[in-house]
Amino acid sequence: MSNGKILVVDDDKNICELLGLYLENEGYNVYSVNDGESAVREFQTFQPDLVILDIMLPRMDGWQVCREIRKVSEKPIIMVTAKGETFDKVLGLELGADDYIVKPFDPKEIVARIKAVLRRTHVSAATERKLVEYDKLSINLTNYEMKVDGKIVNTPPKELELIFHLASNPNHVFTRDQLLDEVWGFDYYGDSRTVDVHIKRLREKLEGVSDKWALKTVWGVGYKFDTAE
Repeated sequence: MSNGKILVVDDDKNICELLGLYLENEGYNVYSVNDGESAVREFQTFQPDLVILDIMLPRMDGWQVCREIRKVSEKPIIMVTAKGETFDKVLGLELGADDYIVKPFDPKEIVARIKAVLRRTHVSAATERKLVEYDKLSINLTNYEMKVDGKIVNTPPKELELIFHLASNPNHVFTRDQLLDEVWGFDYYGDSRTVDVHIKRLREKLEGVSDKWALKTVWGVGYKFDTAE
């Protein structure tokens, strides 16, 4: 199963080939082009989940490619610049780039950046719609309602926000401190055992509901919403 589609835009065919090998090994479907005009055209055709975009390109530079893509899509873009070139971070942000990386780079770093950006955008999309659904489970932050097997289960606000956060980031392990920061907020000075108490209450409501997901403890680290996906 593909982890998603990546469009690599670079006039250096060796870089395209190297990234293609690494990304395909990570389970991504990769398509490469070597100039700006082709990038804009193939973005529409290939419909990638993320674009790796070099700035210095023939026919149309990366800045203009970014502008053209942002006219039609909010898909994440990681911009690439060669060491020594001037990279205007402010301009990149204004144009809608999600991240940038400097050549020469380690392909493993590119893979890590891609995963991080895709995770952020996935969470952002989930937060915007305020609804997460799995087998026999629906968590809705619009009306603060959790349904288990089609039935509304009484869930206090922080419990619901906690399970929503975990379920929006499937298979991602969070420490107790991370959950306190991201669910309770940076201004919360409570004990990390607060998280344990809320997890315990959620487990009582969700235990055994489905074999396709589970609220799991990762010993010595924290918690995750485990799925087979």
